[in-house]
Amino acid sequence: MTSSSTQGLSNPQLSIFSRLEVSSLAEHYFMLRNLLWATSKHDVYLMQNYSVMHWSSLLQRGKEVLNVAKPIVPTLGRPGLLAQPVSRVQISTMAVKENLMVAGGFHGELICKNLRHPGVAFCSKITTDDNAITNAVDVYRNPSGSLRVVAANNDSQVQIFNAENFASLGCFKYDWSVNNTSVSPDGKLMAILGDSAECLLADANSGKVTGTLKGHLDYSFSSAWHPDGRILATGNQDTTCRLWDIRNLSESIGVLKGRMGAIRALRFTSDGQFLAMAEPADFVHIFDTKSGYVQSQEIDLFGEIAGISFSPDTEALFVGIADRTYGSLLEFIRKRHSNYLSSMF
Repeated sequence: MTSSSTQGLSNPQLSIFSRLEVSSLAEHYFMLRNLLWATSKHDVYLMQNYSVMHWSSLLQRGKEVLNVAKPIVPTLGRPGLLAQPVSRVQISTMAVKENLMVAGGFHGELICKNLRHPGVAFCSKITTDDNAITNAVDVYRNPSGSLRVVAANNDSQVQIFNAENFASLGCFKYDWSVNNTSVSPDGKLMAILGDSAECLLADANSGKVTGTLKGHLDYSFSSAWHPDGRILATGNQDTTCRLWDIRNLSESIGVLKGRMGAIRALRFTSDGQFLAMAEPADFVHIFDTKSGYVQSQEIDLFGEIAGISFSPDTEALFVGIADRTYGSLLEFIRKRHSNYLSSMF
C-alpha cells in the first residue's frame, strides 16, 4: 500500500474482517457521499436503494429501519410545526447520532426518526427552491447541552432545528450553495463550505460569520473537527484537504493531497489520532495525526464511495461502495503493532 502524503509515508498492513454484499447504496450523484454511519463497531446504518438499513456485524445480517419509497407521514404534529408528508424520497445525505437518524433528500426533504420509536417523528420539505438538494445534515449539542439538527442546502441556506420537538430555531442565508456544515465539539462554531473557494466560520447560534478561510482553489464539499476543537479539516474539489488552526486563520497549517479526485468526506476518530479522507471513488486515505499527519496509509478500492465512518471506539473503519455490480460495505479493523501503542488501519 502506498501513501499520497507529500510529507512521508508508512506501509502498514490492512485487515478486513467483514464484507457485506449489497446492491446500489446510493443514487449516482457525484457530490453527495455521506450515506453511511457507524454508531458502534457492531452497528452500521447505510442506504440501500430506497431503504435505510441497519447492519449488525455480530449477527451478519441487515434490517430495514426506514423505507422512503413509500409516503411518509410524520407522527409528531403541533400548531406551528412545519411537518408535512413526503413521498418517494431519494436520500442525498444521512447522519445517525444519539438514537436520532436524520436524512436529507434530493428535493429539499428533511426526515428525522428516533431509532427507539416507531414511525418518523418529523419530515418536511424545508425549502421551495427548484434546485434544492439537502447537501448535508448533522446532529450536535449546543453549549447548554440541548440537541440540535442542522441541514445545509443547495438554496444557500443553513437551518437549525430543536431535536426534541423539531421547531425551527434559525435559518441562515449565505452567498452560495452550501455543500457542507459541521459544528465544533463545544457547539459554538460552525464551518460552512460550498460553491466558493473560501470557507467560512460562523457562530453556531446566530449564523454570523466570524472568520474566512482562504487557500483552496475550487468548491468545497466536506469538513471535520478534531475532537480537541482547535483543528478544522476541509475537503475541496482541488483534490486537497487543508488543516486550519482556528486560533490563527491567516493560512492553513497543512495540506493533505488526494490521488485523483475531490475530497468528498472527512472523519476524525473520536480520540483524534486518525483522520480519514475519501475521494469520490477508489481511494480512502488515513493520516496519523500524532505524527503531524506525516505517516499515512492509502486504501485502494474499486467503485464509487458512498461514505466512510469510524466506530466510536476507534477500532473499525467502515467504507460504503456504491456500485451496481460491486456494491458493498467494507469493514476494516485497527491494526496494532509490536509492544507499543502506535497503530494504523
